[in-house]
Amino acid sequence: MIPAHLLAAAARHARACFPAECCGYLTADAIVECRNAQVDGDHPTHPERGPETGFVIAGAELLAFARSFDGPAPARVVYHSHPNGRAYFSDVDRDNARTAGYPVHHLVIGVTAAGATEAALFTVDGIEVARWPAAVLG
Repeated sequence: MIPAHLLAAAARHARACFPAECCGYLTADAIVECRNAQVDGDHPTHPERGPETGFVIAGAELLAFARSFDGPAPARVVYHSHPNGRAYFSDVDRDNARTAGYPVHHLVIGVTAAGATEAALFTVDGIEVARWPAAVLG
């Protein structure tokens, strides 16, 4: 499914970005940390949502993500964190995933000031396919 070292790396990224949401993607053997454009207000997809409740992968990084599908190491999972400590696929997450249309799963990492609390992997339609407790996230 997702190798333990990639889960741990994504969880570290989530903790480093707290209280904002982190974002990035995983290939088969690497993590690509991306900048959440909501942090600087560069791409306010939802004016009522700030970086603590929303993420947007920044332009150049989004282009690299899209181009990965034509290369030897395509993205397999998009990840982001929920700074409320819960790993769930929200209605906004599902709507954005469906609209984007990329052939990836979605990893959501619950995080608090103390660290990652849990992580869950979802299909584009919001079906949970795996869940990990804090102890596995490092």
